Amino acid sequence: MSFDIVVIGAGPAGLCFARTLAGSGLRIAVVERQAESTLAAPADDGREIAITHHSQRLMRELGLWDALREEEIGCLRDAKVLDGDDQGGLLFRHDEAGAAQLGWLVCNHAIRRAAYAQAKAAPGVEIVAGVRVTAVRTGAAGAEVALDNGDTLAAQLVVAADSRFSDSRRAMGIAAEMLDFGKTMLVLRMRHEVPHEATAWEWFGHGQTLALLPLHDAHTSSVVLTLPPPEMAALLALDDAALGAAMAARFQQRLGAMQVAGPRCAYPLVGVYAKRFVAERYALIGDAAVGMHPVTAHGFNFGLLGQHTLARELRAAHAAGQAIWSPALLARYERAHRLATRPLYLATNALARLYTDDRRPARLLRKLALGAGARLGPFRRMVMHGLTAERGGVPMPLRGLRSRASF
Repeated sequence: MSFDIVVIGAGPAGLCFARTLAGSGLRIAVVERQAESTLAAPADDGREIAITHHSQRLMRELGLWDALREEEIGCLRDAKVLDGDDQGGLLFRHDEAGAAQLGWLVCNHAIRRAAYAQAKAAPGVEIVAGVRVTAVRTGAAGAEVALDNGDTLAAQLVVAADSRFSDSRRAMGIAAEMLDFGKTMLVLRMRHEVPHEATAWEWFGHGQTLALLPLHDAHTSSVVLTLPPPEMAALLALDDAALGAAMAARFQQRLGAMQVAGPRCAYPLVGVYAKRFVAERYALIGDAAVGMHPVTAHGFNFGLLGQHTLARELRAAHAAGQAIWSPALLARYERAHRLATRPLYLATNALARLYTDDRRPARLLRKLALGAGARLGPFRRMVMHGLTAERGGVPMPLRGLRSRASF
């Protein structure tokens, strides 16, 4: 079978990429190891995705936003950062950003369901599900993707969106920086007595990191807890009643009594950044290119941005009768996406290291940093601009650099 582009991985990035290219005249295959029934009705994996204004606009353009149910969308009006036993912390207010809200929280499985439905119905897109990729070969004459059912898909270009632990990236000989934080992240939907007031929390406690993500119901939030694996294992062994009491205690009863209201989902905490985003007739998007620590909630937003950047280049080249696999085209994509992601990736990792270090010097530095942030209005507005800007991807101070670059 022959296609113009073979996409490896039918997660949100891969499916949105295929949907973005629909109607361009390019023939696209999306290869996924999961069964198509699983793609159509994904299981609840506990994760809630923070959506920026730019990402929401892209999702609307792709038809995803209107496919979401009302109860699957939470309002992210304000956000606060707490350290230790802080009461007030550093607050990011929507009115200071000049927006009605900083963003939205959307169930990950709802995004996956909507992305699959839109890609499945898109012209020129074929979903090849229930198969594994056994080999990827690229060369001057073209590219091939071998599958475990014996089929081989020929293409002009291969695009990998197969997770931060990408097998195809490794098969292509592309190394990646992997930062294992040595922690386990628990994602758990919970009901609580005190309303969340549409405010997200990022709470760097002593020996733990907590996040609270406000959902559609005022008394229900997604709670994210990061702990060393042995402590997490002990917590996960508790029954629902004991776990609810334990989480209320970890939140110092600030939300009142808490009850488990969703599945327990635990994930290893690993940051990934590919050394290269492209190779001969091959490109990386989504977590295969950049796998973010969740503390700044930019993983999905970067994935959506990256697929849009690459798809825009491919559409323009195809419309002009140019090669969609040209090294110059792929280099432009790599430069643009690296500029958009690298500064925040490094800053996020530095922030995660600092705010999970419980040694006294680090704790003092944390207090100073939060205090300075609380006093500096321009800093708060710069952070919020990255969430509320209709055009996203590049941190505001770097936009002038991008406009002067030759891509």
